[in-house]
Amino acid sequence: MTTMTTRATEGWDQLRTALLDRRPTNPDEARSVVRRRRIVVIVFLVFGAVLLALSLSAKPGDSIFYVYTLALAGVWVVGAALSRPLHLGRVTWRGHRRRPVLTGLGVGVGLGLFFVVGGLVVREIPPIRDLIAGVFEYATAGNLALVVAIALVNGIAEELFFRGALYSALGKYYPVVYSTIIYIVVTLASGNPMLGFAAILLGLVCALERRATGGVLAPMLTHVAWTAIILLALPPLFGV
Repeated sequence: MTTMTTRATEGWDQLRTALLDRRPTNPDEARSVVRRRRIVVIVFLVFGAVLLALSLSAKPGDSIFYVYTLALAGVWVVGAALSRPLHLGRVTWRGHRRRPVLTGLGVGVGLGLFFVVGGLVVREIPPIRDLIAGVFEYATAGNLALVVAIALVNGIAEELFFRGALYSALGKYYPVVYSTIIYIVVTLASGNPMLGFAAILLGLVCALERRATGGVLAPMLTHVAWTAIILLALPPLFGV
């Protein structure tokens, strides 16, 4: 019992340290680069929130939904490109610095399975079930392969912007915490609180990966793996 308590305490201390870390994300960058990045991030956050709201205001299966979601991915990618530089990041494995490919995919699969287990529970709660089913109707009412492809592209684009551009723009201002909060707020522009809830977990996990690896590769792979599992496994659970 004492050992478990000690490990839980150590785990909490490590998480708190990660959340409240104030080291500059890119300490060698010139002030002009930081200022430009912050201006770009603010402008594209507004554009992205508007497009997200428009995309989920369309009727499931309507072709305009695909237009809006592809435009949204474009907004995130362009915003990230204009706020460069971005980094892929590395992890230490057996004494060598490597790209976090397996790390990102493994975390994404684990997070996806966690959501599947959660789905088995919340589908028994009618109000929550209806909110989640409303989101998945966009996948099942149209071309599933196209929806999955667009969702994967959007996932990569979101990580480039939120865990790349935005995270770097925050500098020493608690980037893990504030990048996650901003991600949640923008996601809530969809009007569906369940997407906001998903953004809490996904955003926090990806932000911690960004901090741990120093780049966007692990968060991108996590987002891709999570998205694939969610879109392919959850709709049948909710009868959509």
